[in-house]
Amino acid sequence: MDVDPEEHKPDDGSPALDEQDELRAESLPAEGAQEPIATTALSPPAQDSATQTPAPVPQPNPESPYRPNYRPTLMLSGHSRSISSIKFSPDGKMLASCVKLWDAETGDIVHTFEGHAEGISDVAWSNNGEFLASASDDKTVRLWSLETYAVVKVLQGHTNFVFCVNFSPSSAMLASGGFDETVRVWDVARGKTLKTLPAHSDPVTAVAFNHDGTLIGSCAMDGLIRIWDTESGQCLKTLADDDNPICSHIKFTPNSRFILASTQDSTIRLWNTQTSKCVKTYTGHTNRTYCIFADFAPGRKHIVSGSEDMKVYFWDLQTREIVQVLDGHRDVVIAVASHPTRRLIASAAMEKDLTIRLWADESTDGA
Repeated sequence: MDVDPEEHKPDDGSPALDEQDELRAESLPAEGAQEPIATTALSPPAQDSATQTPAPVPQPNPESPYRPNYRPTLMLSGHSRSISSIKFSPDGKMLASCVKLWDAETGDIVHTFEGHAEGISDVAWSNNGEFLASASDDKTVRLWSLETYAVVKVLQGHTNFVFCVNFSPSSAMLASGGFDETVRVWDVARGKTLKTLPAHSDPVTAVAFNHDGTLIGSCAMDGLIRIWDTESGQCLKTLADDDNPICSHIKFTPNSRFILASTQDSTIRLWNTQTSKCVKTYTGHTNRTYCIFADFAPGRKHIVSGSEDMKVYFWDLQTREIVQVLDGHRDVVIAVASHPTRRLIASAAMEKDLTIRLWADESTDGA
């Protein structure tokens, strides 16, 4: 089944799946079978017409499956240390890399934030466009104003390196995880800890909110993915593979039914959050040492990830086939990011390269 980015379900308590998906949810695939991904799984919940986002990329002709054709458009230089995290702003106009801001159209540096005493592991944008958060080895999270570029809050409480950070959809809360094996949930306005979750038995490598902020996902070097109730702080589910390889990064699908997870056994897994089962695996890249990001590519038909062989890989979401490999970096590609509205991705590499590359999809199939 192809993904249809135009099919939505209202976020009003009604099921997020279409009728076919409801039937499929009641009849799960056999162990090891690859479950077709729900049409609505990669579509955000419907919005009020007054805040409707731009129309998504139209569906390709089913008789001619859309294969991406990404080509380099910009190369951004300016970092002196490995680039561990890159994120496009919610409106897609800027790109954050650690604590540098770039114009995503021209590639010009807009600003460099200064203040952390140690290296930066992750950055995150608030959905309201007011703040950028940075997680650092100095055991703090800093909130930076995107209007004045000044630091507005320093969040202190972690007792070891802070490795990951993410805002809630409302921008009112922030979650962070670190080498102290905890997840902290923060009140952004007050800069205070709301909850400390004794999340894992090893360093926490990624945190993510679901689409309405009611759930928090975390993963760690213990190989576990945990799903938490934001309000109560209770652990609702634990997703685990038999071998429990280190889990580097997670991302909810927009309707929260699936979690995409990168693991250090050179595999990307797609987990069904309702059944706690892995429904698809994507292989072919190399990831055994570093925490490498994976994402849903623009158009939501493909998975994109960096790799330790210095390449960027794309997989067909449904068939798991590798459909494109990008060459150009000269070191491990540790971070990738997808543009929110355009068929554009960014990739960033480690210290032998120190560049960010922007790639645009020139395929007419997905146009």
